[in-house]
Amino acid sequence: MRSAKVKRKTKETSIELFLNIDGSGKATIDTQLGYLNHMLELLTFWAKFDLELKARGDLEVDSHHTIEDIGICLGQALCKGWGERIGIVRIADVKVPMDEALVEVVVDISGRPYFVAKGYENIPPIVFGEEKDVFREFFKSLSFSGKFNLHILWKYGTNGHHLLEASFKALGLALQHALQVKYSIQNSTKGVLD
Repeated sequence: MRSAKVKRKTKETSIELFLNIDGSGKATIDTQLGYLNHMLELLTFWAKFDLELKARGDLEVDSHHTIEDIGICLGQALCKGWGERIGIVRIADVKVPMDEALVEVVVDISGRPYFVAKGYENIPPIVFGEEKDVFREFFKSLSFSGKFNLHILWKYGTNGHHLLEASFKALGLALQHALQVKYSIQNSTKGVLD
């Protein structure tokens, strides 16, 4: 079973999570942020992970530290959980529509972190009562802590909820596809993933 536990405690946040990559889409999530719970439940469902997550943060300041640190912890759990990545498909590209919105997510579980956000201007400045940049920080932290390439293209749309929901669904699907084990060796001409 590809799984990992991560705990992180700072002056700003306290986070505990358990991730099973080879799960069934079961989520038990409590971040104190209803919209973030919803987005992470979508990611978990579409990735077919199992995720247990409890996060407490300095919400009296704002949600930035909590959302960013959850991205860090989830990325660390992914990186630990997928281990040597022997036999994984590695690269996946998924497009997800939601009503008027269309989002494309491309991942490469390469061991090299990189994050690209295109079309982010399509998302309204305030979504779920928060500045939209907290979500870009989540995706960036996830990619860098997880040591994988993540490209998100918000192609078009006007509703911020729809654009973000489509991106979390697409990310879940892309991770599910990329993490399928189909080979007996590392899927790299170099023979290593880093």
